[in-house]
Amino acid sequence: MAKARVGKGSSKGSSRGRASNIIAFQGEPGANSDMACRAAFPYMTTLPCPTFETAMAAVQAGRSELAIIPVENSIAGRVADLHSLLPHTRLKIVAEHFQRVEHCLVALPGTSLRTIRTVKSHVQALAQCRNFLKKHRLQPLVHADTAGAAREIAEIGDKSVGAIASSLAARIYNLKVLARNIEDADHNTTRMLVFSRDEAALDWRTVQCMTAFLFRVKSRPAALYKALGGFATNGVNIVKLESYLSGARFEQAQFYAEVEGHPEQRSLYLAFEELGFFSEEFKPLGTFPVNPFRRKGWEAPTRPGT
Repeated sequence: MAKARVGKGSSKGSSRGRASNIIAFQGEPGANSDMACRAAFPYMTTLPCPTFETAMAAVQAGRSELAIIPVENSIAGRVADLHSLLPHTRLKIVAEHFQRVEHCLVALPGTSLRTIRTVKSHVQALAQCRNFLKKHRLQPLVHADTAGAAREIAEIGDKSVGAIASSLAARIYNLKVLARNIEDADHNTTRMLVFSRDEAALDWRTVQCMTAFLFRVKSRPAALYKALGGFATNGVNIVKLESYLSGARFEQAQFYAEVEGHPEQRSLYLAFEELGFFSEEFKPLGTFPVNPFRRKGWEAPTRPGT
């Protein structure tokens, strides 16, 4: 269990509403990230923030205990905004969460699907519901936020305009759900990372862990091959590896990586030691439990210390 109380619990208690019981997210009330907060941490109070940066800053400043940030979607791919913040943050990743995205067509009460002509939503939500929009001949209108689009149509009062948003947004803004699960793919899932000021306190002998970190190498032949060689020789599985060119002349490559294991495990310790010989910069971002979403087949190590 992480020190930041990562996990589920009761909503009862005198701490409700304090910064120690608040989780920040990017978006307006009713956004998919708001739903993710409520699903993963139902005992916490959600704090809407305009950007990823302000959500993470709320944690750093002590206005919230945690922040939940989307990093990739099974359809749309990587969420790029976060990666520009990682080199500068002092926060630690303490958990991951997988949120099934269930898009709804919402509109004013008394509206029917036949009266809708245009639909507002975030560009990604519109793209993920392209078949539904085409089938019903609905004109898409890009909006900055799914929940914001729902709020806007509630304020404007035009029954010819709908929004693609969550059922939570419909409930918050007193809208009617005209159709549920209108997304084109039934595997539409967003992976999110949870950030805290404190590292997660984990026992790798009983908890399957992943570790995230940044590193930088020179743009030279075999630089990445040499840097990653220690993970291969020590049997450490690299789950995620993404690169970004950096520097005024784009002469260096920076990498974000997630690997299986805990730094206290000998195999990962040795892999990091070898990485240090070939990388110019290394920044650990945190170790966190593997979410049950992908934990199938794992068993606790039988020989602690190996």
